[in-house]
Amino acid sequence: MTLPGKYQQDDPSGPDSGGAPETVDAVVVGTGFGGSVAALRLAEAGKSVVVMERGKAYPPGSFARSPAEMGRNFWDPDRGLYGLFDAWTFRGTEGLVSSGLGGGSLIYANVLLRKDPKWFVKESPVPGGGYENWPFSYEDLEPFYKDAEDMLQPVPYPYRDTPKTMAMEASAAALGLAIKRPPIAVTFTTAPGAEPGTNQPLAAAPYGSVHGERAVRTTCTLCGECDLGCNSGAKNSLDHTYLSAAQRAGADLRTLHDVRGIRPLGGTGSGTGYEVRYVVHDPENPEAPLLERIIRCRHLILGAGTFGSNFLLLRNRASLPALSETLGSRFSGNGDLLTFVMGAKIHNEGKVPATRTLSGSRGPVITTAIRVPDTEDGGSGRGYYVEDAGYPAFMNWLIETGQLGRVVRRTARVAGQLLKDRLFEARRSNISADLAAALGDGSLSASSLPLLGMGRDVPDGVLSLQDGRLAVDWTLATSTGYFGRVRKTMADIAGELGGDFVDNPLWWAKRVITVHPIGGAPAGRNPAEGVVDSYGEVFGYPGMFVVDGAAMPGPVGANPSLTIAAFAERACRRLLEGARPAARGIAPESQHDGGPVTSVRDAPATSVREAPGAVVDSPAESLRLLAPDATKGKAAKPERPAAPKPAATTRGLAPGMAKADTDASATSVSFTEQMHGWFSPGQSDPAKGHALGRDRDRRIMFELTITAPDIDAFVADPLHRATAEGYVLADQFGGRMPVEQGWFKQFVTDTSPDARPARRMLYRLWLRDPGGTPLTFTGFKLIHNEAGLDSWADTTTLYATVVRGHVPPPDPGRPPAAEWAPPDPAAVAGSGILRIRPLDFARQLTTFRAVGPAPLPALASFGNFFLGELWKVYGNRVSRIRR
Repeated sequence: MTLPGKYQQDDPSGPDSGGAPETVDAVVVGTGFGGSVAALRLAEAGKSVVVMERGKAYPPGSFARSPAEMGRNFWDPDRGLYGLFDAWTFRGTEGLVSSGLGGGSLIYANVLLRKDPKWFVKESPVPGGGYENWPFSYEDLEPFYKDAEDMLQPVPYPYRDTPKTMAMEASAAALGLAIKRPPIAVTFTTAPGAEPGTNQPLAAAPYGSVHGERAVRTTCTLCGECDLGCNSGAKNSLDHTYLSAAQRAGADLRTLHDVRGIRPLGGTGSGTGYEVRYVVHDPENPEAPLLERIIRCRHLILGAGTFGSNFLLLRNRASLPALSETLGSRFSGNGDLLTFVMGAKIHNEGKVPATRTLSGSRGPVITTAIRVPDTEDGGSGRGYYVEDAGYPAFMNWLIETGQLGRVVRRTARVAGQLLKDRLFEARRSNISADLAAALGDGSLSASSLPLLGMGRDVPDGVLSLQDGRLAVDWTLATSTGYFGRVRKTMADIAGELGGDFVDNPLWWAKRVITVHPIGGAPAGRNPAEGVVDSYGEVFGYPGMFVVDGAAMPGPVGANPSLTIAAFAERACRRLLEGARPAARGIAPESQHDGGPVTSVRDAPATSVREAPGAVVDSPAESLRLLAPDATKGKAAKPERPAAPKPAATTRGLAPGMAKADTDASATSVSFTEQMHGWFSPGQSDPAKGHALGRDRDRRIMFELTITAPDIDAFVADPLHRATAEGYVLADQFGGRMPVEQGWFKQFVTDTSPDARPARRMLYRLWLRDPGGTPLTFTGFKLIHNEAGLDSWADTTTLYATVVRGHVPPPDPGRPPAAEWAPPDPAAVAGSGILRIRPLDFARQLTTFRAVGPAPLPALASFGNFFLGELWKVYGNRVSRIRR
């Protein structure tokens, strides 16, 4: 069994194994409320389970508190940060999620409310088209809610003298609002039915702890630090519950394991299994290369959270081409809204208002929940909750010192008094009262309280990739009515408490911050409505499940953690019972594509048909050195193959082109070219792919450095062959893909339909998507003499097609036309048109380089060759124009 955070060196997927990939029954990605449930239930059933969590384990006492610790407590491996908080910013919203063993449970506010039965809406219209539809009901989840509650042991907040709790209950009563103390997953007593007490040691759970025997948990200390990680261990977070039980049942928990790629084994829909590609982070050596590793599984469970699971699916669409077109849709922030009550007061007639003590830092973060009904259950508009949102004690100091003017005035008065005493020899040696006056009475922090709203906002956001990074298109516009009602209720509460209602500063920028992102891979009744079915199984990919917030088809309304856990419990029951629709074509364990396979280990790693002649590489040959942080997209550090290509892949290179064969006496010429365009998957006609891609804003670009290692050989070669290095960036294929091997042929002789001289510039690039699926980018520029002077358009327009598989150039003995023959439509991944923009062309002219004994003659030779070939095509027309 793997210890948390420790990588087993004898793992067959390791860098030195040289053997077949590691194979297990199930791989679980992420340890939030979906992944942790799956880890336990599958391990209990006797499955071999590997759980991959990108973050670290956090035993009690290890969560950051000091400024120095907090400054490094964020997740950004690109900057050497491997901490707890993962912050995102998008159009219209900010997001904050967790990275660590236990996922979001490490920083959530512990509330485990069930989704309101009538909020499982059916075909509820969404502005802009479509509708929110929940393909499962409260009744479907009810027994699984109970299973999750039994494991997490939530209880209402038991203390009766907590100021913020009493204030919320009093204000709700005065306003006629329904309020309760929701179940929270925090331990307040040493035994059921005992009196609550703070900081009392807790007995070890019967299934032990992932943190080892020395990890000591105590009852809640009422410190308000739930959202920073519970150092007392009082939170019944997933590491203390589901994950500890899963490890006891045999699950292999691996921290700092970051999953990057997914592709099916044995073809789309076969049900044979999945290949998962990942890296292992080493915080002690952040500059070390990250070697891609491979593990194979029968069942793949995605529980990486809404952002994580959607990012994985979007990045691996080329390997998962049957994914529903609804991928990325129905995003919602679960209606999250953060506001503040500031300076609450008690107003007594005829008396000066007194400070109302709220003590926001006393108790767990959330102790009460006010529920405002929905139109579905007797209310008006979309329903929501308003909860008290406490904060850590150190925030009191920030609130007080944030009043800079008052701090300066108090300090100046005290300093003036002390100076006066010294000058006039006042006989006073005790200055305690002076120091107390300088600190102030702390009335603002004592009388202030955050409020957290959440509910049924409109799930019309869209998740996508932009230049390889995750993007969200969401605005307040369609949810203005919902947020207006939530703010009014919050303002009423502030007024009842005698305080000022203060918006989150982001509100004035028309932005909100969510800690409950929802949707993107919504459950639906069919692939036209959702990415997964009502049990979380991905349409078209048997055995792959999404069990986190991404699968929710709309806002949960209440705090979503319990509903996600119940959904995962139900999904696991379905998986283990094997009740799968026959129409999905799931093959038995021993079958693949109608023929026998010995195991998942032996199944072919291909998702769809590859182009004829594609080179088949082994898993070891396909490994890459990956960037520390894939979420950076185009800005991520470059990736590259882990090992050089075998010699056989140099087919099509001219003599002297291979770098190892380059003559030291030769002079090379190189230049860098950048092209941009539109591209559409599934299209084999570049013109149609371009038009459809432009309509749907599906962009593609590349940046290539073309090198002729020997300029004399290049000019003399009839095919004028050179190498191409660089990358292709296409969000439909997961973002930035480095060129593993590239061929370029300039001015290959051709003939136009009217028998006039023509030339083609040919591109062939071997790529690999994040899932490891090999792709070949082929393209040509057609240089031919049509009406008018069209040399600019001809030399800057590239007709591109991407086919599946690594397809070498045709044998040199075949006719040149074989290079641009239409590919097998079944193997085409997509097509489009790219062009050089004028500014990019200007930059390209500055990139020409010659290296060797004769650089200037080499550049002149290339220029003469280029212009000479153009003259052969366009010269006659130019001569006629002159005459």
